[in-house]
Amino acid sequence: MAIAIRKPQEIEKLSISNNMVAQTLNYLSKQIRPGLTLKEINAMGEDFILSKGCRPAFKGLYGFPAGVCTSVNEVIIHGIPTNYALKEGDIIGMDIGVEKDGWYGDAAITVGVGHISQENQQLIDCSKNTLYHAIENIHEGMRFKELSYILQEYIRACGYVPLRSFCGHGIGRKPHEEPEIPNYLEGDNPRQGPKIKNGMVFCIEPMICQQSGTAKILDDKWSVVSEDGFYGSHYEHTVAIIDKKAVILSIDN
Repeated sequence: MAIAIRKPQEIEKLSISNNMVAQTLNYLSKQIRPGLTLKEINAMGEDFILSKGCRPAFKGLYGFPAGVCTSVNEVIIHGIPTNYALKEGDIIGMDIGVEKDGWYGDAAITVGVGHISQENQQLIDCSKNTLYHAIENIHEGMRFKELSYILQEYIRACGYVPLRSFCGHGIGRKPHEEPEIPNYLEGDNPRQGPKIKNGMVFCIEPMICQQSGTAKILDDKWSVVSEDGFYGSHYEHTVAIIDKKAVILSIDN
């Protein structure tokens, strides 16, 4: 399947959906505190999105039961909101999708609950800094495998490893489109495969593990952890290639 090239007016529509994702994440991040349950976080997120005339895109997607992925501590991605109440020192990843007028937005952040350990702050910093480092180094004409290699090498330089079997992705009229963008190089040669072109829109989402990048899905059939059992972190932005460089669409402006 070909990777879509978006017209400027289509990128503008994607910007609207992604701006709403960013607004929702900013709103939720300010609510995070000990005692708040994951179901309460999800309800606040869904209500906020609906109040803006948009739809929580993850609710019902592939059977997922909620609008906000709430991934706590060792859960790296796809955590289901439960009655678990956040505790001081926890870390929580929130991944949100929004649909507006048939166009999708997607982004994620990981934040600490109250005072967190330096070790956990470094883990969060790795996912965030990896994301922005990759975005700064994207340019038209490079290959997606080169982007994966950049992500991999930055994560490793931080002393961590990327989660395997899950990846970034294209986005547009569907929440997940071509191409797949792993956070690690598949094969030995980064200078092969599809090239990044003006008009492409895609999500980059570093998923960070501490020792093993091998993924394990928990009994709820959704929550993804590393087989090492240690805490992980996750950050994500949707970007568009405009004037030969990556522009972040999932920002609250």
